[in-house]
Amino acid sequence: MSKKTIAELDPSGKRVLIRVDFNVPLRGGEVTDDRRIRMALPTIQSVLDRGGSCVLMSHLGRPSGKGFEADYSLAPAAKKLGELLGKPVAMASDCVGEAAKAVVDPLGPGDVALLENLRFHAEEKKGDEAFSAQLAELGDAYCNDAFGACHREHASMYGAPKAMKASGKPAVLGFLVEKEVRYLDQVMSSPERPFVAVLGGAKVSDKIKVIDRLLSVCDEVLIGGAMAYTFSLAMGGSVGDSLVEKDKVELASSLVARAGSKLVLPVDTVCCDRFPKSEQEVRSAEVRTVPAGAVPDGFEGLDIGPETARQYAERVSSAKTVIWNGPMGVFEVPPFDAGTKAVAEALAAGSGTSIVGGGDSAAAIAQLGLDDKVTHVSTGGGASLEMLEGKRFETVAVLDDA
Repeated sequence: MSKKTIAELDPSGKRVLIRVDFNVPLRGGEVTDDRRIRMALPTIQSVLDRGGSCVLMSHLGRPSGKGFEADYSLAPAAKKLGELLGKPVAMASDCVGEAAKAVVDPLGPGDVALLENLRFHAEEKKGDEAFSAQLAELGDAYCNDAFGACHREHASMYGAPKAMKASGKPAVLGFLVEKEVRYLDQVMSSPERPFVAVLGGAKVSDKIKVIDRLLSVCDEVLIGGAMAYTFSLAMGGSVGDSLVEKDKVELASSLVARAGSKLVLPVDTVCCDRFPKSEQEVRSAEVRTVPAGAVPDGFEGLDIGPETARQYAERVSSAKTVIWNGPMGVFEVPPFDAGTKAVAEALAAGSGTSIVGGGDSAAAIAQLGLDDKVTHVSTGGGASLEMLEGKRFETVAVLDDA
């Protein structure tokens, strides 16, 4: 779907209500990873440079929805944004009502305000019309730049732009969401080949629809992570104490039968006699590399094996298009990061289009310092998965057509 973007909006003299994704990690009242804030800067700066003001709104974490909770305040995000912009960011003590208007009404060209956490109100997640209307009153135009929430028809994502359009106000895409939609949509509709997908993570059930769709368009789908053990079990292998979904074994078996050689499974596994939470715990543990489907009792598979890593890296580096979603193992604890690292390095070294899904995949490639070596790193884990499934995003459909 082709939608108008912030570049096509004249923001001069307007307050632009921008839904951003500032759901950032905090520690001790400080932002520990500002990537999502930095990703919103092009859209924000575009409005400011052209004589508009920005009213930003976001959620953070999972508060109860019963009012203010200090642990989930967006104040640290406002502070970080101010540092990145080099100018003060006004912080509202609420996202609606007089507290919000008191901060928003005085804004002039070049000014920025951040509303308090939307999810302090239960009405946000419910998509409540009255709450949506209150948000809509705060801007002269709407901009969706929160890809991580695009799969959720919450008040700020769907109700507010719908209300604003009903009153004749424009509603457009921000640069970040436009980029996400363009990459994910275009890659799935007309990829250069070979087209390889790499899927990891814990559960087959989380990615079954994605696997189904990718098998219909990809040349190969490589499976890693804990979901591989459910496939091993489906093929009659032994998985020891590995994480499996026993109720999805039949489903995995049917996928294997249906996919044929397109579905590529690990040939070996790195397993351990416990689940270590640190490198120190690994030193006192027993770590083995075994053939796939041969994890002994008392051991748990924690990574793809070295031969699988080599084969996957070879396929990834020679592909013209690669989509990667989900780590290959417990990448937070060496040596079980080796498989994920091999895939990430191959992705970075390849010459084709490389797209990394959000969530753990994005965290892994950032941890390895390779995020600037791939074509695109998505900011939305759940949203990128649903877009790969081919789902229609009503939060995007509601915006103005190009």
